[in-house]
Amino acid sequence: MSTVARPVAPEQPWQLRLFGLTLKKKQKLDLLLRLLGTPSSGERLLLLTNGDNNGAMNYVFRQHGGHWTWGECEEAPIAEMQAFLGEPVAHCAPERLPFDAGTFDTVVVIDVHEHLVDPSPLNRELARIVKPGGRAIVTVPNGDPTKPAVVIKHLLGMTKETYGHVRDGYTIPELKTMVSAAGFEPVREGSYSNFFTEMVELAINLAYVKILNRKKSGAHDAGHAPIAPSSADQVRKVEKTLKLYRMIYPFTRAVSSLDVLLNPFRTGYAVAVVFRKPGA
Repeated sequence: MSTVARPVAPEQPWQLRLFGLTLKKKQKLDLLLRLLGTPSSGERLLLLTNGDNNGAMNYVFRQHGGHWTWGECEEAPIAEMQAFLGEPVAHCAPERLPFDAGTFDTVVVIDVHEHLVDPSPLNRELARIVKPGGRAIVTVPNGDPTKPAVVIKHLLGMTKETYGHVRDGYTIPELKTMVSAAGFEPVREGSYSNFFTEMVELAINLAYVKILNRKKSGAHDAGHAPIAPSSADQVRKVEKTLKLYRMIYPFTRAVSSLDVLLNPFRTGYAVAVVFRKPGA
C-alpha cells in the first residue's frame, strides 16, 4: 500500500517568528492600526523606523492596504529587510529624507525621535514630505522619569544608552509641542504598554543583553549591545533559547495582560500622537 507524502510547509521567516513572540510590538501595532484606519488603495504612506525593526511590522502594514514606501535610519538591517519584503528600503538621514515634497498622505514614524539630539530637522522634513491635509503618526517612549518601570530599569542598568537613545523619550504634551512647532496640528493620541508588560519586556531584554548576547559574542561591554536578536545570524545563535521561550510565552502573555487591572486612564510607557498638516 503506497502512501502519498504530504508537502512540507515552508518555515516561517524568522522576522515573523520573532514578531509572533513579542508583547510590546503587538500592542504598538494594534494602536497604530487603530490610529491609521484603513488606507485607500491610492493612499501613499511611508513607514520610517530607526533600527528596532526587522520588517515584520512593514509586512503587516502592507497587508492592511495602501501604497507603502519604507525608510530606515540605520543601515545595518536594510539588506535583510529588503530580502524579506521583496521591496526597496530607503536609507534615511533624519535631517534630509530622500523623498520629494508633498509625496505622502500619511507618514508613520516609529521610535525615531528619542535617538536624535535635535529632532527639529526631522520634524521639518516630515512637514515637507507630507501633503497638505496629510498626517504624521509619531510614536516614542514615554519620557516621564517618575514612572515605576523606568526607575526599575535605571536601577538595573538598563538606561537610555543601553537602548541606543539620547533621551528616555517624550511625554504626550512634549511630543505635541515639539512636532507642532514644524507646522502640524495634533488631532488624536494614544498609548500602550503598562507596568506588567514593561516588566516582562525588561526581563527578556536583561536576559539577552546581560547573558545571551554577551555569551554568544564574547563581549565584555553590554552597554551598547542589541537588546534583542535583529538578524538571521543572531536568531540562529539563540535558537535553543527561543524554543524554550515559545514554551513559556503563554505565561508571559498572561502576565502582560494584567495591565488591564491598572487605571485605564493611566498613560502607558509608550505614546503615539496623530498630527495633521493644515491644508486642502
